[in-house]
Amino acid sequence: MIGLFALAFPGVLLLLLLAMERVEAPLRVESVGEQLVEFLERARPDEVETFVSQGLGEALDRYWNRRSVRRLLARRPAARP
Repeated sequence: MIGLFALAFPGVLLLLLLAMERVEAPLRVESVGEQLVEFLERARPDEVETFVSQGLGEALDRYWNRRSVRRLLARRPAARP
């Protein structure tokens, strides 16, 4: 019984370490900080208010939606008279 535990322990420990790596990976992403800096430089007052009241995720969603709409409108060909 103890021998089986001794053989299984390294495998269990390895699986635990792999799981923790997956949990830590999103926390180490630097792009979140870059997105926050860009957001704070270019956000409108209502988007900043959303950031304060609802958190970064909701505020970034509103910000990126606004930017994508502008980008789509800029690509649209001008109306011909």
